[in-house]
Amino acid sequence: MAVNTHNAYGQISITDETIAVVAGHAARDCYGIVEMVSRKFTDSVAELFQKDSQSKGVKVATNGDRIYIDLFVIIKFGVSIKAVCESLKEAVKYHVEKFTGMIVDTVNVNGIGIKL
Repeated sequence: MAVNTHNAYGQISITDETIAVVAGHAARDCYGIVEMVSRKFTDSVAELFQKDSQSKGVKVATNGDRIYIDLFVIIKFGVSIKAVCESLKEAVKYHVEKFTGMIVDTVNVNGIGIKL
């Protein structure tokens, strides 16, 4: 699917994959995030055959002009999980809204594990 909007210059369509790449870059830049991980085992197998998966660990759903994002992360050991997750939510929401010009309704962070 894609998010669509109209303005004075015409129609703008942004695919979910593009939004996932932006969200993935924003998430990797956050302090306390070690890596993004696949959502399911089948995703892991599929990513073995891709050159570069920039959207790894990001699931994007759209409904009208609303964006819903799920992040699957491994968090660094010794940091406040709550603080890292709040920071991650705010950073991803800010970057995606700035990039798309549309509203991010929810950002869900799923902590899959912890690494040293």
